Amino acid sequence: SSLVARAFVSQLAAAEPWPENATLYQQLKGEQILLSDNAASLAVQAFLQMCNLPVKVVCRANAEYMSPSGKVPFIHVGNQVVSELGPIVQFVKAKGHSLSDGLDEVQKAEMKAYMELVNNMLLTAELYLQWCDEATVGEITHARYGSPYPWPLNHILAYQKQWEVKRKMKAIGWGNKTLDQVLEDVDQCCQALSQRLGTQPYFFNKQPTELDALVFGHLYTILTTQLTNDELCEKVKNYSNLLAFCRRIEQHYFEDRGKGSSSIRSS
Repeated sequence: SSLVARAFVSQLAAAEPWPENATLYQQLKGEQILLSDNAASLAVQAFLQMCNLPVKVVCRANAEYMSPSGKVPFIHVGNQVVSELGPIVQFVKAKGHSLSDGLDEVQKAEMKAYMELVNNMLLTAELYLQWCDEATVGEITHARYGSPYPWPLNHILAYQKQWEVKRKMKAIGWGNKTLDQVLEDVDQCCQALSQRLGTQPYFFNKQPTELDALVFGHLYTILTTQLTNDELCEKVKNYSNLLAFCRRIEQHYFEDRGKGSSSIRSS
């Protein structure tokens, strides 16, 4: 979006305090949502928890079609609708809540670079697995994606989405990758994240930033999603500090606030 548009949105948004009834929309949890969207939604939930901003998670079969950008999750705050982590971080910042204000310019650039890495590697790998790996497509993706819709619409929508994702994969040079190559990319991404995290509680030491929320969303979802096999999950499990990191955020931002039960399993 243009700078002018962004400045205008931030002026509008900043005027209003964060309401009690802010809502986050995603697809149906049990039977419909796919790994990549679940990860994106969890990243936004973690970010808002870290900012101490209350949000109610609402699951809707047509969440993807309700979203102005066609992307999930989106939040409905006051009379504004904002989708995806990046724009939501900007929107929340305009209201005076930021997790990365304490970073210097070099750290901010580094944070952005690692967020790009997660989006370019982990998110793309999730999409590849969901829509380009025949076993996953056949056993999981088509049935889940089309689940809210009657025949033949369920098939039509799933094939349409698959075609879209495959076209995107070709465009970014992932069209001919094998599953093993994709898993190798995931491993390299996890290795880079693990090295950057080291023994710190969060990527920039004591306080979490939007990078921590993004990494948590993806890794936690990979660790807790049943796929046709465990190969993706095993790549993450090789890095004990990343596992401890996921557990730390789950306990601190989801279990403690959900009175002992993990509010990650949303309504």
